[in-house]
Amino acid sequence: MARIVVKIGSNVLTRKDGKPNVTNMSAIVDQVAELREKGHEVIMISSGAVACGRGAIRPSRQLDKVEERQLFSSVGQIRLINIYNDLFSQYGIVIGQVLTQKENFNSRTSYLNQRGCMITMLANGVLPIVNENDTASLTELMFTDNDELSGLIATMVDADTLVILSNVDGIYTGNPADPSSRLIRKVSPGEDVSGNVVASKSGFGRGGMGTKCGIAGKVSEEGVRVIIACGYRQNVLVDVIENPEAVPHTEFEPVTQPLSSLKRWIAHSGSFAKGRLKVDEKAAEVLRSDNAVSLLPVGVTAVEGDWEEGDIVNIYDHEDNLIGVGRSAVSSDVARDLAGKKGERHLVHYDYLYIES
Repeated sequence: MARIVVKIGSNVLTRKDGKPNVTNMSAIVDQVAELREKGHEVIMISSGAVACGRGAIRPSRQLDKVEERQLFSSVGQIRLINIYNDLFSQYGIVIGQVLTQKENFNSRTSYLNQRGCMITMLANGVLPIVNENDTASLTELMFTDNDELSGLIATMVDADTLVILSNVDGIYTGNPADPSSRLIRKVSPGEDVSGNVVASKSGFGRGGMGTKCGIAGKVSEEGVRVIIACGYRQNVLVDVIENPEAVPHTEFEPVTQPLSSLKRWIAHSGSFAKGRLKVDEKAAEVLRSDNAVSLLPVGVTAVEGDWEEGDIVNIYDHEDNLIGVGRSAVSSDVARDLAGKKGERHLVHYDYLYIES
């Protein structure tokens, strides 16, 4: 039995006119039900609420982007979850709605509470359907898109596999529309294939293949297998799990020694950082080595931002390249007092430090 997180994009779930594509939704529900019948646990990350709302209501005046998302999602989320409820009830499957937002991942306590909720749902046979709470999320507090959210959820629940269903078969060596481009079937841990991605997106989604590629690489380096496949293909979801050779897709292979649950959380917390620590060339070299080292004050050249002990900070080298993310052992005021000094306590302990590969 495997624990599988399935992310379904807006372009898979909605028609061109913005209305729900019930045919596609029904096909995906059939496949999720089959995976559960085979003993797998499934969590769905479902886009489509804003698109569903856009197809259901015409605003009385011109709205800005935040107002649009709030209005359309408030209407569309009900429509979306009701369709899922009707479809899954035919299989006797009880679904549960989980609406979340970026700040829920900022606090370790909130993170664990959210994880506990979904684990309890799974243990009681409930299928979690997760989406961003667009009615409460402002622009600067939103996830990049549901690809980012799916990566966070996959690592949070210790998933075996994350499946991202898109409108193309996976990562190509060039533009998928170019006949000379070929599908990349396997991506090894640490392998960078981002140079092959065409910077574009389509339809109702906020993201694109570049975001998917970045999330897939990060999540696979944390021990979760990631598959990108086309959600329009018949039986694609079951095939990529049970019979992967039968369907085209791109698989990001996971590392053999995954990070701890705590470091997984820290690895995805860079966008929640309250401040920055800048280090000199020698400290950067030590941090990037294979040695288990903490960040000491002696190598810190600058402290930016204001934070409390336990908050997340980003760490940069002398050329302003991101080195890693860590949970600060001291407040920003203490960090400023200690910066550059020898023989002082660590600013970020190794156990709470994630170094970017």
